[in-house]
Amino acid sequence: MLLLQQMLVLFFYMGIGFVCGKKNIITDDVAKTFSWIVVNIANTALILSAGVSDTKTVTGKALATTFVVAIGVFFFLILLGYLLVPLLRVPAEDKGVFRVMTIFSNIGFMGFPVISAVYGEEALLYASIFLFPYNILIYTYGICAMKKENDGSGKMQWKKICNAGVIAGILSLICYLADVQVPSFVQTAVSGLSGLTAPLSMIVIGQSMVHIQIRDLITDVRLLIFSIIKLIVIPVCGILLLRIWIRDSMLLGVCLIMLATPVGSMTAMLAQQYDGDYMLASKGVSLTTILSVLTIPLVSAIVM
Repeated sequence: MLLLQQMLVLFFYMGIGFVCGKKNIITDDVAKTFSWIVVNIANTALILSAGVSDTKTVTGKALATTFVVAIGVFFFLILLGYLLVPLLRVPAEDKGVFRVMTIFSNIGFMGFPVISAVYGEEALLYASIFLFPYNILIYTYGICAMKKENDGSGKMQWKKICNAGVIAGILSLICYLADVQVPSFVQTAVSGLSGLTAPLSMIVIGQSMVHIQIRDLITDVRLLIFSIIKLIVIPVCGILLLRIWIRDSMLLGVCLIMLATPVGSMTAMLAQQYDGDYMLASKGVSLTTILSVLTIPLVSAIVM
């Protein structure tokens, strides 16, 4: 019930963004500015909030286990990406888009706020570890998969991999494991900034949907089937498998959100930059985001 309530809150924020976008109160340029604030300030503060918290119960061994789990999860998703393409009879020109949509979810804009609200700040330490393989893969494998022809430009992009979120994750882990004591005003500032993440991120997502026709979403049968697999089948099967080896309920909850969140907005950005089908990727982001308001609580009720 708590997860459903949190998703309804996010959906409300998304609705505000959609209405403001329709009325041209929040333009594309304004949304781009909001997005920068979320990625580089608010979400960074959200990740840091776990490391500077006075409450410390997660062990170093648990964090190391999480890293191994994160690697396994992304390997699992890459394999599924290859299996889904022939299953859905995806045209050759769209194979890369579907593979990238399968692997990369919206863990920053949606995953982190949901995890923070449902499982608490300490769960963000688990979640931040997923950022390391995520960023490395999206700027290497993601680019190579999206490109129609590999001309060598899909090489490692260290400047983008070492972004604010990854740096914040490293600092948060150091502060947490070394038991660094920070002044109370720093904790208050970090907490205040982190509170911007959920409303601003969902307002940006809502605004982006003004460019998508609902009719185009509900009439794309292949995309609908993919969305059901992405949002329900994959997280349910994934958690049932992980439960064989993992007993930590908080880590399982984080894995659930990591697997159940909708297609990441970076998918559309990569498609636009590297000659993928930008409209297909945008539709995938929009459709899975709308459906996730219902599917995330549903999946949680099934497996947790």
